[in-house]
Amino acid sequence: MKKVLILGGGKIGRMVCFLLGTSGDYEVHVGDLDAGGARAAAATYGGTHEQVDLADPARVAKFMEGAWAVVSCAPYHCNPTIASCARTAGAHYFDLTEDVHVTRKVVELAKDSPTAFLPQCGLAPGFITIVANHLAKPLARIDDLRLRVGALPMHPSNALGYNLTWSTEGVINEYINDCDAVVGGQLVNVPALEHIERLVIDGVEFEAFNTSGGLGTLAESLKGRVRNLNYKTIRFPGHCDLMRFLLHELRFSEHRAQLKEVLERSIPSTMDDQVVIFVSASGMLDGRLCERVYAKRVRAQSIGGHHWTAIQVTTAAGICAAIDLFAQGKTPSKGLVRMEDIAFDDFIANRFGRYYG
Repeated sequence: MKKVLILGGGKIGRMVCFLLGTSGDYEVHVGDLDAGGARAAAATYGGTHEQVDLADPARVAKFMEGAWAVVSCAPYHCNPTIASCARTAGAHYFDLTEDVHVTRKVVELAKDSPTAFLPQCGLAPGFITIVANHLAKPLARIDDLRLRVGALPMHPSNALGYNLTWSTEGVINEYINDCDAVVGGQLVNVPALEHIERLVIDGVEFEAFNTSGGLGTLAESLKGRVRNLNYKTIRFPGHCDLMRFLLHELRFSEHRAQLKEVLERSIPSTMDDQVVIFVSASGMLDGRLCERVYAKRVRAQSIGGHHWTAIQVTTAAGICAAIDLFAQGKTPSKGLVRMEDIAFDDFIANRFGRYYG
């Protein structure tokens, strides 16, 4: 069996451990600074755990000895250290980060590497990129490519229409940082929380607005082929205006740690959530203007005797399918591997990717 190390035993890390650890094909070990979190993650598959300070390169490097692959489910700011140690250890590297600057550091580490680096292979970026590339590929001319994703409560009960379902730091990060886009064929940066639009999916009204990181490497990959390309986060109506008030009028964008404290003190988490996915590609197909659409809602569910949230299922399924497809030789074997390199049909047919089916 291939030895896989999971760094980060939080909500997503626990499900990654469960899926890989119970698959029968991977020897899984989990490490986290929080010994209790590592223990809980290991308990999902009956495996081993260690307390690992993710800010200590020497400790991280020691933990990686003999690994085939390293999977970072840690906070995004830990990934440059983890990726660097993985390259030194000769291990393949996978992560979930949406942070653009961190990903650029990982891309640099991937240059001329004999091992593979697969960053951003969760939900968004990750699966959403695979879908978008799949829809756009048959088009002779790509006019507009729109990627929309939201992790939302099934039963919103507060003014934000929101519950904390994943990393609070990650949410704040994507609401503040500039966003990659393609406008008129040119790569540009656009501000977060802008260009709000309305969506109706399965009869439910949502709003969507710019957030950072969701495109992954797709804008660079499709440069010169697509006229307009953008990513937006889906929320219930009214959410964006309230976040603008907090971030800009109350200036919490300058005090991220305080905003995290406020949100975690005031906004409860939920185990009853949904992930809403909408992707559309329009352009020329067989000489006619055509729109191709993918829309999906994934709900919290029970798998293997455990209750998993929708964001756990979709994010963990994304990275586990990427690991599986890489192990099966269905992606490039070294250097930077982009999510665009993964075929949609291979992903959906995969034992982990099927959770999107």
